[in-house]
Amino acid sequence: MSVQNFIPTIWSARLNEGFKRSLVYGNCVNNDYEGEIQGQGSTVKINSVGSVTIGNYDKVAGINKPEELTSDQKSLVIDQAKYFNFQVDDIDKAQTNVDLLEAGIKEAAYGLANTADKHIAGFYTEVKAGNIIGDDTTPIIPTKDNAYDYLVDLGVILDENDVPEDNRFVVVPAWFYGLLVKDPRFTKEMDVMRTGFVGNIDNMSVYKSNNVPNVTGTKYKIIAGHRSAISFAGQVDSVEAYRPESQFSDAIKGLQVYGCKVIKPEGLAVLTANKA
Repeated sequence: MSVQNFIPTIWSARLNEGFKRSLVYGNCVNNDYEGEIQGQGSTVKINSVGSVTIGNYDKVAGINKPEELTSDQKSLVIDQAKYFNFQVDDIDKAQTNVDLLEAGIKEAAYGLANTADKHIAGFYTEVKAGNIIGDDTTPIIPTKDNAYDYLVDLGVILDENDVPEDNRFVVVPAWFYGLLVKDPRFTKEMDVMRTGFVGNIDNMSVYKSNNVPNVTGTKYKIIAGHRSAISFAGQVDSVEAYRPESQFSDAIKGLQVYGCKVIKPEGLAVLTANKA
């Protein structure tokens, strides 16, 4: 529907924007290989070096001959391509002092980021076997008394997999966060409540997002992990402004390509929590 259907007597200089959800999963991954992509369909080869054997030294027998390093190669495929394409009619543009094109670009940028955020969140399925608490058949039903403890348990799983203490994260849905703020262990620092900062639990930065994946609408996949566990590579491939041939309007279209890969599944842990 064209904006000209909503022409008032006086145009407001302010644009009424819709509510937006927080985008956090893109901050929980690494972008180490982003500069190496070359459009949709390209592949980035990622090499990982195997462990080095540590032996006992004997000054008489000496040491063994040098071992050959092993490597494991994974492929990060740029398999996602998302676009936007919108226009603003010349008549509509003439009747408003709101920059609709600029506003449209902002909305498109947010839409692309939100789509990528959901895509990254979906990689909870590639967690290492055993790094899970609850499942679709027997999900955990957290309460205000134990929600905090379950996040600590996720941290313990990461500890047992030798995951570094720094750059850890966990992303919870809004209802789970609501349980946390009822626990004095989480809110003992006044800055948490005063500034709205989500906080930390067991060296994990706690994020809140409405993009937390869920199954059948109630079983939420709460992902904890280390930033190095998932690699994301993306780029805005093209943004073009043009004049549609059959209309008097300005149009803008854009294309974003990206790919995502779990590099270290042992660096992730997943809690399946049922919203009561």
